[in-house]
Amino acid sequence: MKIAIVCYPTFGGSGVLATELGMSLVEHGHEIHFIAYKKPVKLTGLNEKLHFHKVNVPDYPLFSFVPYELALSTKLVEIVKKYSIDLLHVHYAIPHAYAAYMAKKMLEDQSIKIPIVTTLHGTDITLVGNHPSYKTAVTFSINKSDIVTCVSNSLKEDTLNQFEIRNKIRVIPNFIDINKYILQQDLCKIENPIASDELIVSHVSNFRSVKNVLNVIEIFYNIQKELDVKLLMIGEGPDKSKAEKMCEDLKISHLVKFLGNSSQVEKNLCHSDLFLLPSSTESFGLAALEAMASKVAVISSNVGGLSEININGKTGFTSDFDNIDYMTSKSINLLKSNTLLEKFKENAFTKALDYDINKIVPLYEKAYEDALNNAR
Repeated sequence: MKIAIVCYPTFGGSGVLATELGMSLVEHGHEIHFIAYKKPVKLTGLNEKLHFHKVNVPDYPLFSFVPYELALSTKLVEIVKKYSIDLLHVHYAIPHAYAAYMAKKMLEDQSIKIPIVTTLHGTDITLVGNHPSYKTAVTFSINKSDIVTCVSNSLKEDTLNQFEIRNKIRVIPNFIDINKYILQQDLCKIENPIASDELIVSHVSNFRSVKNVLNVIEIFYNIQKELDVKLLMIGEGPDKSKAEKMCEDLKISHLVKFLGNSSQVEKNLCHSDLFLLPSSTESFGLAALEAMASKVAVISSNVGGLSEININGKTGFTSDFDNIDYMTSKSINLLKSNTLLEKFKENAFTKALDYDINKIVPLYEKAYEDALNNAR
């Protein structure tokens, strides 16, 4: 198949998933064309089977805001015709599914049929999509897609509860390439053959308010009172400066490393013992899954899809996102018991095996086949 993939080209979970899915599909023999306003951060190895096409949005004085949807739909029409694309896979309802439908209608005027597979990731439903300014357009875009998928059972329920959806929604979870994490674990053992007494706590996110990075700092502050421990903060975002200031105020800056964005978080996670993710909303929790694949126990909130992957009392512990005392207590209990900690780490890795890319990609291929059959 020749598949065009539309996604946000950022470090966010949807962009990472879309990019890794596309690169894996190439290995399955498909031809993939990424379309975005810049090259996705994890997209590498462009060749005759893997392409990137930039959406250029020209400045025009009439518009107060850049008309990205218009430029994207026009670009989609161009790429479908030039490369004989079989199918569009768009990640996020707004603006991508909306633009894809506009492209579909333009192509129909030229007697070209193009099916659309839309994957919902969370923010397009729980935050942006539910806003009165966008809700009608989101509902329309989902119902006009040929196949709709979402990344967790929780997100499916939220979508059906908040919108008048006529389409069937398939749950196809996020994934990781487990072999990459196994390889990195072996490299970590070579780099550090003698285990350190120092414990490592980590957090990975886009440092937005829903990730509650200040709660991460407060939990760590409580942990370091009782244990020899350091914190790795991986990512960039609007609350990073607040987190750095909080570390200064609490006089723990020497124990916390802010590492910025990373395209290879597994290199840091493989050294970690505990992962903190007290998000107030989380449609899936890809960062938690990455930690689990790195054999790291997880302390997380119980929102959205997190409780589907982080099994309370087995791979880690879950609680209300603002229950700092509970998260602190469970973190200290785990870190103080090496036997319990190692058990949770192994359980986390075993659970992560369920989300290996080799198990998930065929589910997308089946969705593509169904979309093509429905369009005929």
